[in-house]
Amino acid sequence: MLTRGRLVFVAAGLAMLSGCATTGAQQVPNPADTIIAGAHILTMDGSKPEAVAVRGEIIAATGSRASVMKLRGPDTRVVELGERALVPGFIDTHSHVTMVGRMSGYANLSSPPVGPVTDMASLQQHLRDHIAAKQLPPGEWAVGYGYDDSLLAENRHPTRDDLDAVSSDHPIAILHVSGHLSVANSAALAAAGVTAASKDPPGGHIRRRPGSDEPNGVLEETAAYTVLGQFYSRGPATPIPGILAALDSYASEGFTTVQDGAANAADVAAIKGYVSQSGKALPVDLVAFPAYGNLPAEEKASCSVPVSMDYTGGFRIGGTKFVLDGSPQGRTAWLSKPYVLPPDGKGADYVAYPTVKPEQFMIDLSRCIAAKVPVLAHANGDQAIQLLVDATAGAIGEARPDHRTVIIHAQLMREDQLDRAKDLGLIPSFYAVHPYFWGDWHRKIFGEERASRISPIRSAIRRDLPYTIHNDAPVVPPMALRLISIAVNRTTRSGHVLGPEQRATPYEALYAMTMGGAYQYSEEASKGSITPGKRADLVILDADPLTADPAKIVDIKVMETIVRGQTVFRRD
Repeated sequence: MLTRGRLVFVAAGLAMLSGCATTGAQQVPNPADTIIAGAHILTMDGSKPEAVAVRGEIIAATGSRASVMKLRGPDTRVVELGERALVPGFIDTHSHVTMVGRMSGYANLSSPPVGPVTDMASLQQHLRDHIAAKQLPPGEWAVGYGYDDSLLAENRHPTRDDLDAVSSDHPIAILHVSGHLSVANSAALAAAGVTAASKDPPGGHIRRRPGSDEPNGVLEETAAYTVLGQFYSRGPATPIPGILAALDSYASEGFTTVQDGAANAADVAAIKGYVSQSGKALPVDLVAFPAYGNLPAEEKASCSVPVSMDYTGGFRIGGTKFVLDGSPQGRTAWLSKPYVLPPDGKGADYVAYPTVKPEQFMIDLSRCIAAKVPVLAHANGDQAIQLLVDATAGAIGEARPDHRTVIIHAQLMREDQLDRAKDLGLIPSFYAVHPYFWGDWHRKIFGEERASRISPIRSAIRRDLPYTIHNDAPVVPPMALRLISIAVNRTTRSGHVLGPEQRATPYEALYAMTMGGAYQYSEEASKGSITPGKRADLVILDADPLTADPAKIVDIKVMETIVRGQTVFRRD
């Protein structure tokens, strides 16, 4: 029994502890918000802890279960992993977030497994259904995305005639799955002023009807944007709800840092305005790289892009982006040796073309590196990659600054170019999903030898060359585990293993999406590993990708995504 005096003493003691949490008899003056414990914690920093503690936005501690549990307070959330795995947040090293958001309002003309279209008739019907569902009045644009000539039963691009059969009352434009070609119907061509008298724009090509100068509706590279620009780059910003929905979709795949490559000015302004006016942070970190070609003339003159390493509401400008060539699957990637199967109407010597003036690009890259503006350079074909290698060598000379210029896609990168990249400090970001989605097509258009080296990850690893991998959404949806799976397995749609000698291990693929991505963004001190002091960007998976059957990695599910210490996605 407690006497009155004893009661006073106990009450006083409890009062002194009112600001402290307790674990047994031990006082915890600054408890963890979350503790995650289990046997499958993949830190990517070489350590093998049994538990991780999160406090605020930061990883507070890692170590043995006993040591970390000392930070447990009465309100600490404790997660027991069991057979689940904890990994660092995935870092998206190349995609187009605002385009993902914008396309949610367009007709999905993708082929399986991304969309429903298998032939020309189904493509046309989905466009008709889209016009009806949206109740588009005559004269309003109807837009579709994702068609893939290599997967259509007819093995050809749609033409203006195919789209005219859908509607002659609506301008119709559809975007090729690569994002590098488009098709317009007659009304859309007229709206954009594309006629038989139109010349090919620099870095682009207008395909013509056989024996005629009349456009057939298929537009390549810069020519595609004579039409698409009518409603995209010169149009209003992507609606903020669409951007937020896109960011939520990335979070559901475990991405905690994402990219808006080739961002346009309207979208950048809209995102900044949302963050400022709402007082809310974006659900995941977003890094924008405005398209260099769309910069104002005064910014181009000195590459004066307003780059910041500091996030405001989860948003920052990371640098600028150039596009040096086109698409392998669209057969517009610029090569040093001809395509084995060129597009219709092209000769046996067809190697495609650059989308920039090479001499001007060398000047522009020098300006950006001198201004310490990070550069992403889209380069798929080996000739485009060579242009970037030569331009970088000229820009940095013997100084070898830490510029971290990124070769976006780097698909047909040669062995000698990998050597030069290592010497020059270039980072290849490999488009590692291509072996599955277009590997069978690449075998036809490039031949076995070149196709087998698409995205040569193993060659980069052998050189200890920093590298990353990406999906390039919306070309391929932001599917993190599928990306890892394809990098590891390199199995095509038909079941052929494309270049097994270029496979990554599960650890190497995971590293590319964590520490590799952090290095690409110059954020390796704060992201990319489960290390005390770093940002608490974490993902819980329902299985360990390092111990799973490689063929089953694609089936692993994201159970929870934690950004800045807060859960932004949790699977029921």
